[in-house]
Amino acid sequence: MPRLLAIEWLKLKSYRPFWILMTLYFLVLSLVLSGVMLFFEYLASRGAEFNGIDPSIVPFYDFADIWQNMTYLATFLKIFLGFIVVISITNEYSYKTIRQHIIDGLTRWEFLGSKLLIILAIAVVNTLFVFVLGLILGWIYSPVQGMDVMFEYAGFLLGYFLDVFAFLTFALLVGMLIKRTGFAIVLLALYTLFIEPIGALVLSIEYSEYTFHQYFPIRAINNLIQVPFGKYLFQEVQDYVAFGDIALVVAYVGLFIFFSYRLLKIRDIGG
Repeated sequence: MPRLLAIEWLKLKSYRPFWILMTLYFLVLSLVLSGVMLFFEYLASRGAEFNGIDPSIVPFYDFADIWQNMTYLATFLKIFLGFIVVISITNEYSYKTIRQHIIDGLTRWEFLGSKLLIILAIAVVNTLFVFVLGLILGWIYSPVQGMDVMFEYAGFLLGYFLDVFAFLTFALLVGMLIKRTGFAIVLLALYTLFIEPIGALVLSIEYSEYTFHQYFPIRAINNLIQVPFGKYLFQEVQDYVAFGDIALVVAYVGLFIFFSYRLLKIRDIGG
């Protein structure tokens, strides 16, 4: 395992576009997650109200709410991490480094494992970043402090980790399938943002008595962390990560990895 991770690290540490994209991603993530209160205060200064509620008093960063709120918002940006994974795998085909790895004695499973380890590392670093940022913002804004309150709903961080890891394995599969960077990025964006959401919406209307559209891969991943903001309008929300949702996403991760490996086995690795 350390050898596989070292192989990927040697390729990435000198790959400038990777570091530029990762830096931009974390910068945007920081601005989005830390700018919510400023946005609420701006709305309040313009006289905006949510069902008569002053947006500036919404306890977005209270430790009782912060982990679900922040991880839910952060999931909207994971597509940019998906683009980075797509670039990583399609470059292997474009520059024929995958063929060189196989010639040098790396098995196809080891090659796939090296990619999965990098995906795992990205998901872990991303989750730790959200965790540290959440602690800082909670210490600044939350009126209630203490270890018991601070980590009461920290399970959303584990849900967020699984959310990111699952989506990145899906992006890996797309990169394996298409092999051309531009086409793969477009397909990933179209499927994630348009094809599946629109298809699920049409099916939910056409077959309203069934719920199978909830089991589509991107919908299943997104369902890990439910929309939390209804509670500020006195609506009931799901304030936990459901075991059934976790099991479904883990099953999808297994399928994404299985099909990625099958593609590696049956397709020409030369380009």
